Amino acid sequence: MVVEHRFVESNGIKIHIAEAGAGPLVLLCHGFPESWYSWRHQIKALSEAGYHVIAPDMRGYGQTDRPNAIDQYSLFHLVGDMVGLVDAIADGPAVVIGHDWGAPVAWHCALFRPDRFHAVAGLSVPFRPRGPAPPTSVMPQTDNEIFYQLYFQAEGIAEKEFEQDVRKTVRLVLAGSSNKNSPPISSMVPRQGGWLGSRPAPPSLPNWLSEKDIDYYASELERTGFRGGLNWYRNIDRNWELMAPWSDAKVGVPALYMAGDRDLVVKFPGMDQLIANLKQFVPKLEQTIMLPDCGHWTQQEKADEVNSALIAFLKSLDSK
Repeated sequence: MVVEHRFVESNGIKIHIAEAGAGPLVLLCHGFPESWYSWRHQIKALSEAGYHVIAPDMRGYGQTDRPNAIDQYSLFHLVGDMVGLVDAIADGPAVVIGHDWGAPVAWHCALFRPDRFHAVAGLSVPFRPRGPAPPTSVMPQTDNEIFYQLYFQAEGIAEKEFEQDVRKTVRLVLAGSSNKNSPPISSMVPRQGGWLGSRPAPPSLPNWLSEKDIDYYASELERTGFRGGLNWYRNIDRNWELMAPWSDAKVGVPALYMAGDRDLVVKFPGMDQLIANLKQFVPKLEQTIMLPDCGHWTQQEKADEVNSALIAFLKSLDSK
């Protein structure tokens, strides 16, 4: 398998993509703080299974353009980037698959443009219908701690912490929760202190993550900084405002949801009920898969299981 790299103009920016294979189009959307590289195992497996696989560096990451203004990272911009990418690459519709922040992008690609995205798979983050209040207004905080997404809101603070030692940051973020015997990482950040201080330093890397992988992520983030990725979080309330016309809209295309049973995301308050009732909001949800002994970095931690599930989902679409 040969992975080719090129740039595509889309939605007013230049997007870097990794590309392999031929056949029906599959679009892979990564999350924070990663790049196309987080899909390295899926690019190989899906392309060898007969699909044309595209894994972009999302807006603000890697070699893709990084607008400075916060308001250039709304959900409309992020979905618009993917619509433009599909239009530039192929005539036919795509299956869109997302992990972490890429999952809301994927879900909303399918919600907004089922003509361009005829099926969707979300990893880690389920589709979440619009709530009754701006999200940051209901995020947990105490006198001593705030929810990590609140910590990300102020410009420059998280950037300064994360960019002080990028390699250490990458190591802590990706490998800090890899030991199933370690205490679970909290989603809260001390008001006096940073996000990384609450994450345990891993004694060694897990078997799914190599020093070479750390090198790649760190080299990209040392060059780009973290502002682009953090700006996604700074649009959470803006996205809530923009989504008002779709308050009760449902994702109407065939769908798959997959997460690790140790993923911090599935431990968030109310998430268990949302996942249990996901079919109410995604009527064509075909399967919910909870991967045992798997943390947040789903497609990297359990590459074989994720690949098998995705290929089975894609083949089921081909037969319809």
